[in-house]
Amino acid sequence: QPGIGGEVTPHQDGTFLYNEPLRLFGFWFPIDDATLENGCLWYVPGSHVTPITRRFMRTGRVGTDKLLEFKGEDKVFPDDAWVAAPVKKGSLVLIHGQVVHKSEKNLSENPRHAYTFHVVELEGSHYASKNWLQPTKEMPLPKLYSPSRKA
Repeated sequence: QPGIGGEVTPHQDGTFLYNEPLRLFGFWFPIDDATLENGCLWYVPGSHVTPITRRFMRTGRVGTDKLLEFKGEDKVFPDDAWVAAPVKKGSLVLIHGQVVHKSEKNLSENPRHAYTFHVVELEGSHYASKNWLQPTKEMPLPKLYSPSRKA
């Protein structure tokens, strides 16, 4: 499927899954080779220390078209700050929640499928109540590990 893999604008994952202190990691698995031609990941080295200054939040205006909104502004980095990260399919790219990253639009004849999920460490951390994604009693955030769980 040519062209699979749209542009992903520069962002920090902490914008969407904010917790304090920030303990967030993205796991990105390319299903196809991610190359310069098909829009591989790009990142800004050292940006893992860049504070989260933009948030994607619930507004509380249920029943309107303004249920979610961005607040704040992202830091803008010059073009020469970005480094490409082409990887082979089956690799794992671990992304700290503050790392500024993006993907370019796939303009090649090859697809760029990927599987991603995020892990938020909740032990000793507060998950923001205004984050767009909220657990409910019926649908809690799944736990991968609980130190208090007895074997």
